[in-house]
Order: sequence, then C-alpha cells, then structure tokens
Amino acid sequence: MNQDQFNMEIRKFLKKVGVTSQREIERVVTEGIASGQLQGNETLKARVTLSIEGLDLAHEIDGDISLG
Repeated sequence: MNQDQFNMEIRKFLKKVGVTSQREIERVVTEGIASGQLQGNETLKARVTLSIEGLDLAHEIDGDISLG
C-alpha cells in the first residue's frame, strides 16, 4: 500500500464529506427557519455515521450545532 496515496484519498473523501455536509445542514436549517419549524436560536443535535462497505467499521460522531 502506498501510504501517501492512501492519505491523500482519505483527505479527498473527508473534504467531500465536509463540504457536502455543510451545504445540506445550511439548506435544511434555512428551510426550517423559513417554514417556522426553527426560530434560529436553537442548538441542534447532530450525528454522523461513518461506515465502509466490506470492512467492520461503524463509527458515530455526535455533536451540537448552535444557531444563535
């Protein structure tokens, strides 16, 4: 295994995850505020589950996202 190539591939994947996740969170929060579901001052509980097909990986990351 080429460690440098592997690390670059992981970084590319995580960048894609970060960018697309941020866009989706921004979209649903904006929609939630527009619809009145959110006031804009909440703290949201968030969870991400990372898995890799064919490998025994199921890792959850929990956190809070404060809107106000």
